[in-house]
Amino acid sequence: MTVSTRAVVTAVVAALVAVAAFLGELPLVVLAGVLALLLAVGWPTLVDAPARRGAGVVVAVGGLGALVAVTLTTGEPFLRELPEVLALAVLLAFVHELVRRDGRERLVESVAGVVTGVVVTASVAGWVAAGRTTGGASLVVTGALALAVGSAVSALRLAGWLAALLTIVSAAGAGAGAGALLPLVDPLAGGLIGLAVGILVAAMHRLYDRLRTMRTRWPALAGAVLPVTVTGILVYVVGRVLVG
Repeated sequence: MTVSTRAVVTAVVAALVAVAAFLGELPLVVLAGVLALLLAVGWPTLVDAPARRGAGVVVAVGGLGALVAVTLTTGEPFLRELPEVLALAVLLAFVHELVRRDGRERLVESVAGVVTGVVVTASVAGWVAAGRTTGGASLVVTGALALAVGSAVSALRLAGWLAALLTIVSAAGAGAGAGALLPLVDPLAGGLIGLAVGILVAAMHRLYDRLRTMRTRWPALAGAVLPVTVTGILVYVVGRVLVG
C-alpha cells in the first residue's frame, strides 16, 4: 500500500468517525472498537516485534479495555479510569514476555513495542470521551473533519515541506470551518483543533516514508488507522481546554 493510498484510507476512516458521532454514542463506540482491533492486528508487524501473536493480544486488550472503561465512566472527567487500564495493560505486557518460549530475544524492543501499541490503541477511547463532553458530537465532527481533510491533502504528491505546510493549513481551515457551522464549537477552537490534528498528520506522513513494514497489508492498514486512534485523545484534550 502506497503512502498516498494510506492517506486516503485515513481520510475515509476519519469521515466514518464523523458520521458515527452524528448517529450517536453507540455507533461511535462500535467503530472505535473496530479501529482498536485493526490496529492491534497490524501493530506487531508494523514495529517488527517478536512473538507477534501475543503482542497483538496485549495491544487489543489494552485498547478495548480503555474503550470499555471510558464508555462506562459516569461524569467528568471521562478518562479518569484510563491510567488504571494502562497500568494493567503494561503489567500484562510483562506477563507476555514471561510466558514467551522463543528465548526472549530482543526483550527490550518487544516490551517497548507492546507498551507503545497499548498507548496508541487506547487513545481511540478519546473519541468516545470527546463525544460525551460539552459540545459532544460537534467536537468529534470538527476533529474528524480536520483529520479527513488533512489526510486527503497529504495524499497529494508534493515536495516535503510544501506537503506538510498544506496539510497543516488545510486541517486548520477545515477545523475552523466546522467550528463556524457546528453548535458549541467556535471557529477559533475549531481552527486550533485542526492545527493540532494537521501537525500530527504531517508528522506521521513523514514517518511512514521510512517504514519498510508498511508494504504489507495488515501493517499498512494499522498505519492507516493509527492517525485516527491517536487523534481521538488529542481532540478530547484540546477540546476540553477550548470548549469545556
